Amino acid sequence: MITLFMILAAAMGTGTPPPFYADKGDILYWLDGAGQKRPVQSAEDWACRRAHILQNMQQVMGPLPTADRATPPSYEALEEKEFPSYTRKTIRYQADPGGPVHAFLFLPKNTEGKRPAMLCLHPTSSLGKRIVAGEGEKPNRNYAMELAERGYVALAPDYPGFGDDTDAREILYNAGYTSCTMKGIWNHLRGVDLLQSLPEVDPERIGCIGHSLGGHNTLFTGVFDPRLRVLITSCGFTTFPKYMKGDLTGWTHDGYMPRIADVYGKDPAKMPFDFTEILGALAPRPVFINAPLHDDNFEVSGVRDAVDAARKVYALHGAEERLRVVHPDAEHDFPEEARQEAYAFLDKVFGKEPFGN
Repeated sequence: MITLFMILAAAMGTGTPPPFYADKGDILYWLDGAGQKRPVQSAEDWACRRAHILQNMQQVMGPLPTADRATPPSYEALEEKEFPSYTRKTIRYQADPGGPVHAFLFLPKNTEGKRPAMLCLHPTSSLGKRIVAGEGEKPNRNYAMELAERGYVALAPDYPGFGDDTDAREILYNAGYTSCTMKGIWNHLRGVDLLQSLPEVDPERIGCIGHSLGGHNTLFTGVFDPRLRVLITSCGFTTFPKYMKGDLTGWTHDGYMPRIADVYGKDPAKMPFDFTEILGALAPRPVFINAPLHDDNFEVSGVRDAVDAARKVYALHGAEERLRVVHPDAEHDFPEEARQEAYAFLDKVFGKEPFGN
């Protein structure tokens, strides 16, 4: 059985720089040690390209921390509020290196046995986790609250710099991180560790959902953590050449990946990875994508390019039906109908209905 440790060990390699893939629209080949193209004709072949994708992501994001994760993170409850169908705890859990994380933990009431759980990642907002708890200034982002009402345990952490973690970025860079993105991934991995340790949670039924900032962080975390059995991403990505007509400035500030500017000159052609590869690297796990037709942040044709590339990898695994995309006639939003489709997709993954029905 392939474990998280085996995947990360393969991704880190032996210190040799990973090969650079100029054409990231074609992900059905891998480059051997001599730089020769080798076709990807099976799931086993894909593992070679996938390892290079993880290495190339870390070229930009910095290395995934190697701190011991054998013990779940300790946490303290800071506040507890009762709602009709769930209890919401404000907690702070340890995620060293780089400091602790504030989060909401939603525990459904009147449920029996171990429950499926969702890591709920918020969009950009000074309110942080409160957005997905239904306390934000915009509608259609309250998916942590809605999932708790549906009987899911939900963990909604603050992304570094937002919510109750406003000083987290200075701390993480002082701790040696290359990007805020990688600290976010690490925080979310430790969040999954925490969820798996809870007596209310079925450790084999954990997924991740996010909109915008949370949408791409859902994908980033999913690539590094195969314990996330389903990913739901809303308005979270487009291919780099089609992001703001190729101007990657928005990805380069201290809340994302400064190396995109410092090392790669904000040039999509120089980037070591793209979202075509990230989606492919999630195969064969179920992924639901909400990509509105009029999203000014993440241009829809670039989403389609990424999905078309990734579908070929899903086909290698015989799992084409696990990659689902909806294109609502909307702007940068997660409309009610799209959310309900996502929740139905999630229910199928976690056993209420088989795929294909």
